[in-house]
Amino acid sequence: MPTPADSASDPMASLPVVHLCAEYWPFARTGGLAEAVRGIATFQAQAGRPTAVVMPFFRSIRERFDDIRPTGIRQSVRVGPRVENGALYELPVEPGEVRVFFVEHDDYFERGGLYGEGGWDYEDNTRRFGFFCRFVAEILPRIVDGPFVLHAHDWHTALSLVYLRTTLGNTPLARRSATVLTAHNAGYQGHFGPEILPDLGLAPSLWDWRYMEWYGKANVLKAGLAFSDMVTTVSPSHARELCTPDGGFGLQEAFTDLGPRLAGVLNGIDQDVWDPTTDPDTPAPFSAEDLSGKAACKAWLQEALHLPVDPDVPLFGMVARIVQQKGFDIVLGSEVMGRAPAQFLFVGEGDPRYQDALARFAARHRNRIATRFEFTERREHRMIAGCDALLMPSQYEPCGLTQMRSQRYGTLPVVRRVGGLADTVVDDETGFVFDAYTPEALDEALARAVARYGDGERWAAMTRKAMAEDFSWPRRVREYDAIYASAAEHAGLTTTG
Repeated sequence: MPTPADSASDPMASLPVVHLCAEYWPFARTGGLAEAVRGIATFQAQAGRPTAVVMPFFRSIRERFDDIRPTGIRQSVRVGPRVENGALYELPVEPGEVRVFFVEHDDYFERGGLYGEGGWDYEDNTRRFGFFCRFVAEILPRIVDGPFVLHAHDWHTALSLVYLRTTLGNTPLARRSATVLTAHNAGYQGHFGPEILPDLGLAPSLWDWRYMEWYGKANVLKAGLAFSDMVTTVSPSHARELCTPDGGFGLQEAFTDLGPRLAGVLNGIDQDVWDPTTDPDTPAPFSAEDLSGKAACKAWLQEALHLPVDPDVPLFGMVARIVQQKGFDIVLGSEVMGRAPAQFLFVGEGDPRYQDALARFAARHRNRIATRFEFTERREHRMIAGCDALLMPSQYEPCGLTQMRSQRYGTLPVVRRVGGLADTVVDDETGFVFDAYTPEALDEALARAVARYGDGERWAAMTRKAMAEDFSWPRRVREYDAIYASAAEHAGLTTTG
């Protein structure tokens, strides 16, 4: 990976960047993507890089934010056989802040969900996000002058890079751009039938194993990889996993072929938002030097959960989407949870099968296990502050944010050695790490954690070490400086265009 660029001496460090995403906190969020893009963009702007974000103008955004204004930019774009009309809106911000733009198209984005409803994706998602990508590619000259980096996030925005390098490949816009694609979760790729190529105005030549064809389907993420100057994912370990049959989600050859154009950059957390000394959502403040407030947070949480208030019993928490990826198969197979001298809390919502099983599990162990099947940010803050340990036994985890937040609050993670979990938790120093995706391996790690908790001095030392870890965004932004410099070099881009 390239050495991080020095923003004081490298003109590429001030190259404008335009982020394209389907989610951006606080406007639209279903998971970590929204927070990750927010973190990258916010701290890039603070470091002096001109930064913009473009996303769809979903109904939920329109209903909750009344300060978003039309820019006056309206554009008709041809997408395959159709002429589609869109408009651009903007959130007023101060100079030097992230400019946030919203693409309006009532037929596509004036709906109840971001990607679908009732557990089903919208059938026209290719047209929805294909239009978004083509529209943005057309109006980029109205957003940014001179050379710039176009940074797309996940498959929903990957087609912007394809349009820029194919349909618009001979335009001045293409010649002054460098492209980066971040695969936050390569398990979601955008698989569709070959008919989407003419429907989206994509050249028939893209139906090729090197570009878009994937086992008889059109793969949007794969196409984005092919037309990116640089590709990133959200941890170094996950970048290596993506190049393997077990971790590549069927695209391991495409990721491997990228060679030095693939890099892993850990996400960060906003350490001003996640700060136990000032957190307004927790019952009491605390620090590594004075953990008495953490004890008060634990007692408050135990009482709120109707669990016995007992400082001598470790309280484990798990806050996550309740889906298979997060490891609920092995959680429900655990024997230690049913018999160890410990308490457990599960917070989240998702697959009814797992929720029902967790509810039955909790009913059998009312004094030891609690559930809350409704996620709120305040509940997440209170859980992380009040628990002694965090469970993240993920099947796969490209980066993960919760294990970073929990260490910031002295809540030691119990994690599986995958992706960003492997890169951010040190076994028996800042948490507990296991390898096999089995209930037995999870139980072994849980038993070790319970035993360590019995050694108060050792547990306190691990807590203080975890709280001292630096998961801040400025470190990651410097790594992205290097990525952008490499992308610009690959594109043959200079700061003079």
